[in-house]
Amino acid sequence: MSKMSTENVRVALNGPTMGTRWSALFFAEPGLDSQPIRAALQAAVDDVDAQMSTWKPASDLMRLNAAPVGEWLAVPRQLAALLQLGLDIGRASGGAFDVGMGDAVTAWGFGPEGAAPERIRTAMSAVRRPAHEILEIHGDHVRKSAALALDLNGIAKGHGVDRLAETLRDHGIADGLVGIDGEMRAMGLRLDGDAWIIAVEAPDPKRRVPQSILTLEDAAVATSGDYRHWVEVQGQRLSHTMDPRRGAPLTASPASVTVIARTCAEADAWATALMVLGPVRGAEMARQSRLDALFLLRDSDGNIRDEGVGPIFSKELAASGSAEGR
Repeated sequence: MSKMSTENVRVALNGPTMGTRWSALFFAEPGLDSQPIRAALQAAVDDVDAQMSTWKPASDLMRLNAAPVGEWLAVPRQLAALLQLGLDIGRASGGAFDVGMGDAVTAWGFGPEGAAPERIRTAMSAVRRPAHEILEIHGDHVRKSAALALDLNGIAKGHGVDRLAETLRDHGIADGLVGIDGEMRAMGLRLDGDAWIIAVEAPDPKRRVPQSILTLEDAAVATSGDYRHWVEVQGQRLSHTMDPRRGAPLTASPASVTVIARTCAEADAWATALMVLGPVRGAEMARQSRLDALFLLRDSDGNIRDEGVGPIFSKELAASGSAEGR
């Protein structure tokens, strides 16, 4: 168990990144100059954005997207490692998580440009092979064996959270809570020796309220949902999560899926994969992969019920009751 002086004071830092904000909460001795730590945290997420953004034409990811098929390209080691993790989870999920959906993401208007009907038709009619069959990685060199548009929106924020945690550790801070938007990573314990308390957001596009509460120690949590980023087509609201089989947004999915994992990048990617798979196949995949996952399901009347997979969520739901009872 982590031990901290009861004289330590709360330090809360935050800053902009990836169209949202990062945050870091920890405890330190009074008088600590937190500005160098804040600067290091900002530099860490800025580095992730510079490498992995699809909104910055000069990012390393966009440079890889523009590289000719068959040509080996040197990329930063962090990008190569995250691409490898994405391919591994893509393979393990049967292609439900796919970092090669950049053309569909752009076509449907979830990138820097608006939706384009012609590109949508092209994305939906394309014969698709998953990225784990196309992308080769050897050390810090990557090449494509076929045309491929990479997009890391389903894993980059989680990786950014992991970088925040690493940065705190580099500054000798072993206990803290870091996050980007709803992706969070708990390090050690709170000042009082208890686990960190984290809310799972209700899938409500109009307001931010908790659906349930988690307690975490040395673990990460990420949520993928249909209620924050969407486009409306012919009166139907479509989530930003892409169905790799169709090259289009999911038309039927859980309201949200929350996953707890060792790292936030893993939790982020698996939450997306389970959204794509849906409540039945997703729950089966979560059990097979020994994941702790919470599915929030919306019925035809808009009511939410929850289904937990794994010991953590089974315990949490048993302790707190059903969603309707909260």
